[in-house]
Amino acid sequence: MTTHLETLVAALQSTLGERAEITVALGEVTVVLKAADYYQAMTQLRDDAALRFDTLIDLCGVDYQNYGEGAWDGLRFAAVTHLLSVEKNWRVRVRVFAPDDDMPLVPSVVNIWRAANWFEREAFDLYGILFEGHNDLRRILTDYGFIGHPFRKDFPVSGYVEMRYDPEQKRVIYQPVTIEPRENVPRVIREENYGMK
Repeated sequence: MTTHLETLVAALQSTLGERAEITVALGEVTVVLKAADYYQAMTQLRDDAALRFDTLIDLCGVDYQNYGEGAWDGLRFAAVTHLLSVEKNWRVRVRVFAPDDDMPLVPSVVNIWRAANWFEREAFDLYGILFEGHNDLRRILTDYGFIGHPFRKDFPVSGYVEMRYDPEQKRVIYQPVTIEPRENVPRVIREENYGMK
């Protein structure tokens, strides 16, 4: 007798074939696709009668720079999508790596699941991942004048610019960061009889 998870893996292998790398860990199924196969495979995941992934739950960006304490030697940026089939009662995680680290570009799935719209905008805003075919790819969380992508591992913690209200100009102004890096050393106070009566 096959389990629910084994049935899902068999259906995924039958539909996606050699295009997908399928793994099971901790009771969760992960499918890794190449960017060139991503759009067609995602359409099949939604439309195939054996799968019926009708709901996109989440889509996020990931920066794998320094992943595994520097042991990672693969591509840097990925878009990770979580799908749900209400009819079949199963879930899958789909990961697609952008083939170019300098200009991370993967196909948009907005035409497959409209719910991907704001998720893809968030991944673009925070990681700089471009979604080809997205008709309104613009920042969603940071200011339009923001420079860089703040969730990238190489983005400085203090950022590049800061904003403040200038009472003389009566407006908000942007200027280079004036925070000087410093090292905080905690002060430890030791008492001889601490905790004793």
